[in-house]
Amino acid sequence: MSEPVLVALRGASFAYEDGPVVVDGLDFEVRGGRALALLGRNGSGKTTLMRLLSGGLRPRTGELTVEGRAVGYDRKGLTRLRTTVQLVVQDPDDQLFAASVGQDVSFGPLNLGLSDVEVRARVDEALAALDITALADRPTHLLSYGQRKRTAIAGAVAMRPRVLILDEPTAGLDPDGQERLLATLDGLRASGTTVVMATHDVDLALRWADDAALLTPSGAHTGPAAAMLARTDLLGQAGLRLPWGIAAAELLRAQGLLPAAAPGPRTAEELSALTTARTGT
Repeated sequence: MSEPVLVALRGASFAYEDGPVVVDGLDFEVRGGRALALLGRNGSGKTTLMRLLSGGLRPRTGELTVEGRAVGYDRKGLTRLRTTVQLVVQDPDDQLFAASVGQDVSFGPLNLGLSDVEVRARVDEALAALDITALADRPTHLLSYGQRKRTAIAGAVAMRPRVLILDEPTAGLDPDGQERLLATLDGLRASGTTVVMATHDVDLALRWADDAALLTPSGAHTGPAAAMLARTDLLGQAGLRLPWGIAAAELLRAQGLLPAAAPGPRTAEELSALTTARTGT
């Protein structure tokens, strides 16, 4: 892949105090312009990996780099990292704390020491990007779950990161909320933000991601999403099932309805359009 490496762990190891090693000698890259899905069973190290990438944890060995430069864990180094990488945790209630939506979203930019004019511009931009401008003055405790999710993401977006890492962003959302959030993420990607999404949903990963990283006991395995999510050996190690789109593509090819080199369907709509085109019904 020719895309530049924005953030990388090199030979990283980490263990929690009095606990087993979670990450050992890991090499992991996030490349610009690629939507990356991070998948693995519970306890596989997804959360640890995300916190290492965002500076919330420091590797015991190895290093974290941003555009090839090692990250320092002093105030200057972490500020540089957090203007490049932002992590949004799974439960928005672990991230929201201010009285109103606007105040919460403004917290990060204010901590950068920006002018009031610049902070206001960033807040307005982030609220618009997440389609919650009308909620700017709403108390955070009166928000729905989906609105709280969007507010938490807006707080990260207001930092204008080049890499946005999301932990299970669609968990707890109804189908309409999921679709709206995915459309928002597409907009962020179109504006130049690289998005990393941790998820257990292999069908979502196949549909959404350019690349997939499967966390297994033998390490992280990363490559094009369709190819990685067809690897039944790695899926088994990661505690994941085969995406239905991969299984459907195999069936269509066996029936002569899909050329061997053609991409398979990623959504039910794509499957319907494909079978209609092939069968004429």
